[in-house]
Amino acid sequence: MTAPARSPRPNRPRHSAPRHRRWGLRMAMGAAAAVLAAGGLGHALVAGIDGGISRIDPFSGLSDRPRVSRGTNFLLVGTDGRDKITEAERTAYHLGGTACHCTDTVMLVHLSADHSRASVVSLPRDTYTEIPEYTDENGRVHPVHPQKLNAAYAEGGPGLTVRAVERLTGVHLDHYLEVDFTSFMKTVDAVGGVQVCTPKPLKDDYTGLDLPVGTSSLNGGQALQYVRSRHLDGAADLGRMQRQQRFLAALMHRVAGSGVLLNPVKFHDVASTVIGSMRADRGFGTAQLVELGEAMRNLAPSSAEFTSVPIGVVDFPVPHLGSTVKWDEAAADRLFAALREDRPITSRPAGHAPEAQEAKGVPPGSAGVDVPPERVHVQVFNGTGRPGLGQSVDAALRATGFMTTGSPTNAPTAERTVLSYDPRWDRSVRTLAAAFPGAELRAEPGQGPMMRVIVGQDFRSVHPVRGAQGGGGGSVLTGDQAVCPAGA
Repeated sequence: MTAPARSPRPNRPRHSAPRHRRWGLRMAMGAAAAVLAAGGLGHALVAGIDGGISRIDPFSGLSDRPRVSRGTNFLLVGTDGRDKITEAERTAYHLGGTACHCTDTVMLVHLSADHSRASVVSLPRDTYTEIPEYTDENGRVHPVHPQKLNAAYAEGGPGLTVRAVERLTGVHLDHYLEVDFTSFMKTVDAVGGVQVCTPKPLKDDYTGLDLPVGTSSLNGGQALQYVRSRHLDGAADLGRMQRQQRFLAALMHRVAGSGVLLNPVKFHDVASTVIGSMRADRGFGTAQLVELGEAMRNLAPSSAEFTSVPIGVVDFPVPHLGSTVKWDEAAADRLFAALREDRPITSRPAGHAPEAQEAKGVPPGSAGVDVPPERVHVQVFNGTGRPGLGQSVDAALRATGFMTTGSPTNAPTAERTVLSYDPRWDRSVRTLAAAFPGAELRAEPGQGPMMRVIVGQDFRSVHPVRGAQGGGGGSVLTGDQAVCPAGA
């Protein structure tokens, strides 16, 4: 296939179909490899690609580990490989500086035992921790000492990184995947680019990122700028992790909907690109690739959950280390307990049984409002006949955070306000319903991620909405929320 040209600025398609210093998200390639490597194409093809993975043994000699739990846990890490980029890429995408030889992005991925759910948790690279005692390659013993999480790799490689993460989370790691970022760009190009949506312009002079409001289609280099950027606002690394999660969800959706898994030629090209710079533990072989790939191929978009470790102190000073990130220990414990117990990282509050939800006009299977309004796309229709009301409702929704089209239109007269939604986005409509208490919910299969509000004669006002917190204390993004709607 032909990869998109690497232009310094992304293209903005008018109608984008909702298809099936340091950067971050090298692990997106690891997750994509799992999806690409075994989409029902059989052991023979997978075995040939599996032979291209470099093997390491990060679990050798480990003791006092957390006990094995249900499901499968992967540690996905990305190492700084900017020393492998070309001079043209270095200039075009602001990739100056030297490689840090550290893991500046770390993600913990849990695949449920029944393969119905994947949960991805970002661990801040500047997390304050204590590196366990270890003996280096020269035989020198290093006692337990305070350090930032990403330094574990620089001190003791994959093995010490695994020990540090298991010590922090209490989660037993089954597999380790390590990816170099140069393949990330090639992977994005190989799948034909990835779409991202943003409710406000994103501009970072450090990375060269410059995105307009709405939908942008990113090629490999532009995607690298998107996931590296940390100077867009005061959120810094925490905001960058959220963008990394959105991009990973969008990349996985793009791969699943692009036919890569079912086309041997595309499959071979993309999988070979990904695996060419990937390192994995010795136990991650053909059988695991097939099992994981088939599981992820069958996952519904809403069954992929993304969140970050809840933070207690964003700027926690430590002597000789400087500023670190300190977790909210109680909330983090709840989050990792959910992974250990093979539960969703979003919780179902008491009193939200399906019967109670239907009585309140909430779709069956709902678990409370946990999708922030900033991730909900809305088109407003004025069914009252009152001039200007559609524009007022659109503005009120945007003021409370919803991603509206900004172009309301008229509709036939309606007595009651109706919220039309695709059942695949039932989590999003819960958030929209909170803005219109008492509105009728109307399921429309195939409508896509764009919610529709038909404002009726009963409309009084738009209620302010705030996204609820996930079970672990942090906001949760699901895969269906990363899809860009048509016309966004």
